[in-house]
Amino acid sequence: MSERTFVFCPVLKNGAEGRSVEARLEEAKNLAAAIDLDVVAAEPAFLGTVRPATFIGKGTVETIKEALEKNKVGLVVADCALSPVQQRNLEKAWQCKVIDRTALILEIFGERARTREGVLQVELAHLNYQKSRLVRSWTHLERQKGGRGFLGGPGETQIELDRRVITETIVKLKKELEEVKRTRHLHRRARQRVPYPVVALVGYTNAGKSTLFNRLTNAGVLAKDQLFATLDPTMRLIRLPSGRRVILSDTVGFVSNLPTELVAAFRATLEEVLEASLIVHVRDSAHEDSAAQKRDVENVLRELGLEAKIEEGLLEAMNKIDLLDEQERSALSNVASRKSLVMPVSALTGYGVPELLQAIEDALSVGRREIALSLPVSDGAALAYLYRNAEVLKRADDEAYCRLLVRMDDAGLARLQSHYPEVSYEDSRPEPC
Repeated sequence: MSERTFVFCPVLKNGAEGRSVEARLEEAKNLAAAIDLDVVAAEPAFLGTVRPATFIGKGTVETIKEALEKNKVGLVVADCALSPVQQRNLEKAWQCKVIDRTALILEIFGERARTREGVLQVELAHLNYQKSRLVRSWTHLERQKGGRGFLGGPGETQIELDRRVITETIVKLKKELEEVKRTRHLHRRARQRVPYPVVALVGYTNAGKSTLFNRLTNAGVLAKDQLFATLDPTMRLIRLPSGRRVILSDTVGFVSNLPTELVAAFRATLEEVLEASLIVHVRDSAHEDSAAQKRDVENVLRELGLEAKIEEGLLEAMNKIDLLDEQERSALSNVASRKSLVMPVSALTGYGVPELLQAIEDALSVGRREIALSLPVSDGAALAYLYRNAEVLKRADDEAYCRLLVRMDDAGLARLQSHYPEVSYEDSRPEPC
């Protein structure tokens, strides 16, 4: 039986939250439900200022205590970041376990990680989180009956860990992650030799990235109406309308107030985004806080050092338009007609997907130019390479030579010359004979 859980969401009375209280509560409840917690009640907690001792005011502490006793709650989830002192004081006041937003997300990631890399990253993030909570922060563990993942507490073996042991473990995990990063770097170098551009899907959690990924690739990746359904990255090869091949990458969803421990720990996973030729921001167009979610995603991308790409403008796939009414769809279509980087789509029905693929192709074609090439008819390997990695516009063959007009960028041309020096080219555009 899952733990009876109470969720409270602190709301500063004069704060500029940028999102509705209802949406924040709903997200907090969904985060708890993602690990099968039994949320019996969820309430906002309005406060004028953050209290150093308990985060919320004394009156709110007492009000929540009454609700906990009435509902026989064993776990409280605070939709904010609590200091170790605040967590300890609230546990003492309410006589039950209290976890904050960071711990909850860590628990979700701990359950969802499947690859060795994902497991390492979650362990590292969890240990960094717990390291600051070693001193006098373990009293609640005496009441633990064990549990699943990180939510059940560090467990008896970790109670005995001191800061030195945790630090040593962190160093060990970082070394293992460096090896993972080295392997991923080798894989990227291998892809660059092929080479195929990488298109990364990013977005707020539950925006429909995996459903869109499956629609584009037929990959069968887990796609559920659930926060953080995707944790480990998935990559597949797809063809664009011209026949050009690209690698599509599905990444972990972002969330507001994403713990810094996770941003740092998952940098190895998110390096696929850093190396991407194009980033497609998948947005939930039907969500009331879609604009706020966009800001949250862009904030995480900035933390990853992608400020320049944000300034240039990301290609936005406005997903879930099947959930909009006719007036909302019309308004979105009007916006899309004025902005080439906004594409209305429905990953569920397939609406707008061909247009999205064309938009991806157009975005990747920026900086490409038309080049006339000539190569021996017998050179099948070079010809196949061109069809895989360039857009072939025209072709004409005679007995000895094949003449092509292709569209490719300078980097692609340099790779072609490196692999197939027998291919001749010129910048002018003589008509293929």
